[in-house]
Amino acid sequence: MDPNPKSFPILSYVLARLPSLGPGSKPGISTSEVDIEQPASPPSKPLPPSSSSSGDPSSSSSAAAQIEDDMPHLAHPKVLASMTRAISDVSQTRSVLKTLGPRPDHEAVDKARAKLMDIEASLAKQLEENVLSPRPSDVDRLEWRAHLSERENECRKAAEKEKQVYKAVIQLEEMHDAYERLLKEAEERLVKIYRQAEDSAATATEDFDENAVEDEVVDEEPNEDVIGLLHEASGKGVERVNLSGRRLRFLPEAFGRIRSLVVLDVSNNQLEFIPDSIAGLENLEELNTASNLLEILPDSIGLLQKLKFLNVSGNKLVALPDTICHCRSLVELDVSFNNLAYLPTNIGYELVFLQKLSIQLNKIRSLPSSVCEMKSLRSLDAHFNELHGLPSMIGKLTSLEILNLSSNFSDLTELPDTFGDLTNLKELDLSNNQIHALPDTFGRLDNLTKLNLEQNPLVIPPAEVVKEGVEAIKVFMAKRWLDILVEEERKSMLEMQEQTQTGWLTRSTSWLKNYVTNVSEYLGSPRGGSPKDPFLDQQL
Repeated sequence: MDPNPKSFPILSYVLARLPSLGPGSKPGISTSEVDIEQPASPPSKPLPPSSSSSGDPSSSSSAAAQIEDDMPHLAHPKVLASMTRAISDVSQTRSVLKTLGPRPDHEAVDKARAKLMDIEASLAKQLEENVLSPRPSDVDRLEWRAHLSERENECRKAAEKEKQVYKAVIQLEEMHDAYERLLKEAEERLVKIYRQAEDSAATATEDFDENAVEDEVVDEEPNEDVIGLLHEASGKGVERVNLSGRRLRFLPEAFGRIRSLVVLDVSNNQLEFIPDSIAGLENLEELNTASNLLEILPDSIGLLQKLKFLNVSGNKLVALPDTICHCRSLVELDVSFNNLAYLPTNIGYELVFLQKLSIQLNKIRSLPSSVCEMKSLRSLDAHFNELHGLPSMIGKLTSLEILNLSSNFSDLTELPDTFGDLTNLKELDLSNNQIHALPDTFGRLDNLTKLNLEQNPLVIPPAEVVKEGVEAIKVFMAKRWLDILVEEERKSMLEMQEQTQTGWLTRSTSWLKNYVTNVSEYLGSPRGGSPKDPFLDQQL
């Protein structure tokens, strides 16, 4: 919820120096301590490097000192005061969001939207039945209309009441979206204020200004290589096109007419969008758009039914279109090094042939449960994200051989018990997290040969076992699992014995109670009643 110092260095610095940020604030705690467990970025100006992942006040102080060294005018009282006034809307919005709670995960939002649609459909059906219901012959027409109107209002009120909880989820998601945009705008305002401070102090770097002006010049003319390629492709069937590193700013719509194209590489350019006409590349099997400036992918990408390899790494994507799930032939998908916060909810249900998924260096907080349906998946790289855990059924990925969950820092604290079902796993990296104990089923990973557990506060297994290597860890966890099973079996046997003894005592008590009852009935019967039993009389 607090701005990430890596993405919003100046904003984080200024917010950390506000005296109060609402009910969630605590005296003596700097807000720059929050979310510092992020991948370190190389130092560059005007953006400072992010803090280390320790999360202690000393590291926070060192981060503040670092940004003050890189941007000395930040410490000027007038500059800081001006910046504080410029971000009042951010601090107010953050206080509200802290009260409302954390951002819901994408899967929960999708389910809420689907539930709203179901409620609307059910309401429409009820209203239709209400309108078509026949009027009884003994009821006046006006009275019947009033009755129908009252029934319609009741249906609408009931539907609205049912929708409230789902609307709240969606509204909270929209508020967090708006807050993200607000953070970006605020950071831009602070950068402008700082540059004005530099100008007034006559310390601005001319090279920086020239580069900024140069970056704003957009060449809207098609590249000559692209024009020549389009002319060539119009006469014969071109299957492979490599336009990597040509400083392209856009692709013409005419590209979608090269229907024979099988491989397209436009990586390492300056593309800000991919034209919708790409859907015309019906034979395309490999698409590489890595290292561009893409913020979105077109929905039409879902029409590439033969696409097997898609690389969109190193862009500015904040979300993948849901239609990407329709690329059912995908074998490898690389969306690493973007700004993704989630994956499409149904991605695992559709991409059943996917073997390699690379989502590292993003801001993903949770994996959709559908990921567990990727039965062909052999490699999953999710390091440097914000994962809070794994889906409970992750063990269904029985083909998985390589898994990298490193550097999710304080967010990743445990693994599900089904983790031991990943019986084909060969390489596992769990370094730089906050895992205290490996799951009890860990010893079942018979094929695991490479394991990295560095920088975790592990208690189970103990440090001396970890030092001995992966085989010692597997043996320790397998023995621990066996001991647990034996203990559970012993408890089960004890429970069975207790139940047996309790049953014998219950049966004995029941027999004795019946005997006493019969005797009581005999003694209490009148003399003129049924004849006495001489044997029973003798016994009594």
